[in-house]
Amino acid sequence: MLKEFQKKSLENESILPSIILEEVEKISKLKNIREKKKSELIETLEGIYLENSFEPGEAIGIIAAQSLSEPATQMTMRTYHFAGSAGLQVTLGLPRLIEIFDSRKEPATPIMTVYFKKEFNNEKDVENFAKKIKEKKLRNLLDSVSLDLTNKKIQIKLKKIKESEKNETIEKIKEKIKKINIKVREDNISIEPENHELSIRDLQRLKKKILDLTVSGVNKIINVVVIKEGNDWIVKTFGSNLSHILKMDEVDYSKSYTNNLHEIQEVLGIEAAREALIKEIRETMSQQGLNVDERHIMLIADIMVFTGEIRAVGRYGVAGMKSSVLTKAGFEETTKHLVRASVRNEEDNFKGIFENVMINQQVPVGTGMFDLVAKIGED
Repeated sequence: MLKEFQKKSLENESILPSIILEEVEKISKLKNIREKKKSELIETLEGIYLENSFEPGEAIGIIAAQSLSEPATQMTMRTYHFAGSAGLQVTLGLPRLIEIFDSRKEPATPIMTVYFKKEFNNEKDVENFAKKIKEKKLRNLLDSVSLDLTNKKIQIKLKKIKESEKNETIEKIKEKIKKINIKVREDNISIEPENHELSIRDLQRLKKKILDLTVSGVNKIINVVVIKEGNDWIVKTFGSNLSHILKMDEVDYSKSYTNNLHEIQEVLGIEAAREALIKEIRETMSQQGLNVDERHIMLIADIMVFTGEIRAVGRYGVAGMKSSVLTKAGFEETTKHLVRASVRNEEDNFKGIFENVMINQQVPVGTGMFDLVAKIGED
């Protein structure tokens, strides 16, 4: 690395990436920096760049893993934060870090932060939006519900609600539940399946499906809180439905965010999920006062997403994808991996670190990556 630096310096070339050199040029023009000072700045940046570069053969995977796991032992086991006056509970600390690295499909506390376009960025519009998106299920509008087992009917009595809201509720039931007959008498709704041969269990299932029906708002948005941050009015939601929210006219889709990483992957793609993964790890660590090098976080995020989807750092994810039989056996489920390898006639090429350590062989990192070549017998 040092020889490359000296060689490029003699050729009046910089070892810095072009993006950094472009930034130097931009700053030099903006600040009217002379050529001599600019050369000194580039030289200083080259020194910093070299200090932060890794040597060929360095075990950066091990270093990255250690750099996160060591400070993680100092994290609080159970930490929660309450956002806003309504108290949206947000999982932080070690439980959140475990969620991220286990690649959980749904976080324990899915939180979405919704930003608004300039014309809707005021208290009235934001509060109306919050009311509009909060999920209301049919069960929240009921006074009582019962099963008429003799006539195979579901009897529902609504609370005292507006006529328009009642009509909307009936329309939702007709839209979402097929093959039923509905009779309405004031606040009482009678639902009768067209198939009269349904069993009691099927009738119970139909009742549950009707009660869980979303009659207004956005599905999965259980609670909402309106907060002012600086000049921005934002909505924090407990529950996440990014695909629906981003389609709404009021929403600034360039800023709105969810802590559900799999949802980001599904809606915005794997690169957006990678950025969110880095952000979530970094923020979880920094909230505990722990500082970890950004590049270590980026390396772990890259390993988790390089297949095109977010994979857990565990036996069913990153560790389970390793080609070495002994590495997989040394992690978890030893017997299973060894038996499977013998049945499939798998071979271990001993190209990694762990399998070479197991058999007391030189590991292919550092100086172990290279063979020594010498001429013998000449003066």
